[in-house]
Parts: sequence; C-alpha cells; structure tokens
Amino acid sequence: MISYAVARSTREIGIRMALGASAAGVRGMVVQQGLTLAGAGLVVGLAAATALTRLLESQLYRVSPVDPAAYGVAVALLMASAGVAAWLPARRATRVDPAVALRSE
Repeated sequence: MISYAVARSTREIGIRMALGASAAGVRGMVVQQGLTLAGAGLVVGLAAATALTRLLESQLYRVSPVDPAAYGVAVALLMASAGVAAWLPARRATRVDPAVALRSE
C-alpha cells in the first residue's frame, strides 16, 4: 500500500525535494504514513480480537481471553514489520530526482 502511494506521489515528492526538503524529512513523512495506517489497523484489530475472544473464552485452556503479554508481543511485531515495510518505499522515495519528477506526466 505504501509502495503504491509512493509511486503515485512521485511528482509531489519531487516538488518537495526541489523546494529543499531533506531526504530525512521525506523518509520520515513516508514512514509516518505507513505507521499511521498500521496503527489504525491495529486499533481496529485489537478491538475485534478482544470482542471475539470473549466468544471463545470457554474454548481457551489456561489462557486469559485478554492476555496483555500476547497482545503486547503481537502489537510490537506488527508495528516493527510495518516500519520495515514502510522504510523500503521511503528509501526509494528519497532517491527521486526532482528534475525527472517535475518533467513526468
């Protein structure tokens, strides 16, 4: 999703870089977009998981339906993978040549 968004906003990124945006700033913008999407998905997913584990509580053996350690590990792993998944398109976005991006389309 982020890779697609970066590909679609090549011209915008080129304009930002032509106007003086640093590579770190562009990278941060792209990673922030990715982590924001992942965070929104995690909030919805955690709410759904909490609701569904209440339904399955009778089938869980010696495990709390709302185990904070399990949820914490899942959130940490998902956010770490989302960060890596957003970093790769962000790195590609900083390599955009402003002149080429402005001439495209």
